[in-house]
Amino acid sequence: MTVTPITTLDEFNEIINSGKIICIDFWATWCGPCRMISPIFEKLSESEDFAEAEFYKVDVDAASEVSAEVGIKAMPTFMVFKDGEKLGELVGADAEELENLLKTHVVVEE
Repeated sequence: MTVTPITTLDEFNEIINSGKIICIDFWATWCGPCRMISPIFEKLSESEDFAEAEFYKVDVDAASEVSAEVGIKAMPTFMVFKDGEKLGELVGADAEELENLLKTHVVVEE
């Protein structure tokens, strides 16, 4: 799956309440660490290990209502949601911890 941008608060609320596991990268265009980890987030979105999840990005400057709604204080911040509830969060560009966050909350049913 590809990573899809979220641009409005209504779109964000609809997506996180869809009943699916939702992984979101909150980033900024001026954020160096965000640009470093973005290709890793993209690669994880294509992994069979996380096929049960949908992956999204929120530009915190372009969609400030969304970032304010969830209280983003630093970028990048990664969050996992299901049924409108936040399951987990990671602040920072740590590829290993990002993968651990996904392994914890995204389970492929066999």
